[in-house]
Amino acid sequence: MKKEILLEWRQRYAINGILLYLVSTIFICYLSFNVKANQLNPVTWNTIFWIIILFTSISAIAKSFIQEKQERYLYYYWLLKPQVLITARIIYNGLLMLILGLAGFIIYAIVLGNPIQDVTLFILNLVLASISFSSALTMISAIASKANSNQTLMAILGFPVILPMLLMIIKVSKNALDGLPRDASYSEIATLLAINLIIGAVSYLLFPYIWRS
Repeated sequence: MKKEILLEWRQRYAINGILLYLVSTIFICYLSFNVKANQLNPVTWNTIFWIIILFTSISAIAKSFIQEKQERYLYYYWLLKPQVLITARIIYNGLLMLILGLAGFIIYAIVLGNPIQDVTLFILNLVLASISFSSALTMISAIASKANSNQTLMAILGFPVILPMLLMIIKVSKNALDGLPRDASYSEIATLLAINLIIGAVSYLLFPYIWRS
């Protein structure tokens, strides 16, 4: 994790590019919906926010393994265990997505308004979403890095995994927008936690086989 943070700090153009993408997308939404003239519908607000976060996640996490050169893989192979590498990447990407998600939410709420009635539940949902996107997309990035058309393969593999997560995330955030009792979201939150545990366990067990190839 320390290595990932140091590399990200030295190569700040990558994180700066992602932040620029995040801010510019929100600003385009502001111009397109003309928020000054009419208040944005909460359902539309919620949908656009998660679309922005999803594509930001893909941009941020796709580089986890795809950007690595074969020589560096060989160096990692002799330096550490594969379980250590995949765990560190998932944790780091989760923290990165949490920072980007919170920054995106603050900017989005300032520019397009904040119709959320239960902010605590929405932030909790954002934390779970960051973990979910990180655990799923990190492993998919590792699989896609072994193919020639890795970006295309990542999109193909990522869609069926991310879609059920995204549906539950959107439902929980909709409950937060409407101010519904928190127990109405418990089943979706429990399901998200279960999916994260399953993906984390599968990544921990199967990544060594991908690593050896």
